[in-house]
Amino acid sequence: MYFGVLPMVDVMDDVLSIPDFFSATQTGPPVEASRTQTAPARVGTLRPPPQRILLVDDDKDVRQVFAELLTRSGYRVDTAEDGEAGWKKLDTPGYAPDGYDLLITDNQMPNLTGVELIRRMRPGRPALPVILASGTAPAYDETLQPGVLLRKPFTFEHLLQTVKKMLNHSD
Repeated sequence: MYFGVLPMVDVMDDVLSIPDFFSATQTGPPVEASRTQTAPARVGTLRPPPQRILLVDDDKDVRQVFAELLTRSGYRVDTAEDGEAGWKKLDTPGYAPDGYDLLITDNQMPNLTGVELIRRMRPGRPALPVILASGTAPAYDETLQPGVLLRKPFTFEHLLQTVKKMLNHSD
């Protein structure tokens, strides 16, 4: 399956650095339009709104690639460039406490680490699932639950599987 910018089938099984990802190209013929169309919705059925994810990472390239992957996978994604900016999005009065369905955050960031962001967020959102995407594992902390550690580097497929698992677990 080819989604334009993201050559998902060709690269999902490989861990790619950001430059490798951007230089990857589709191998094989383009996908026919008829294969990408969806059947019309039945009368009287409504699709649920896309699940909302807040993605916090200080690496601009990583943030953009993951946001694009998640958006093309059907999620609504907001991004923040560090823990403090992530906290502002979580703490904005316009966002309801249940405004996000998942938080994905790096740990080692300036201004506020991912663990500090989660600790600050937990009192108001105790059930919000979290994916802590980090190359280093922090000490165990109950405030990280419900959550998982996704060790870097990881594949796009592993990220998507973890997102689905965390969102299904929170239902």
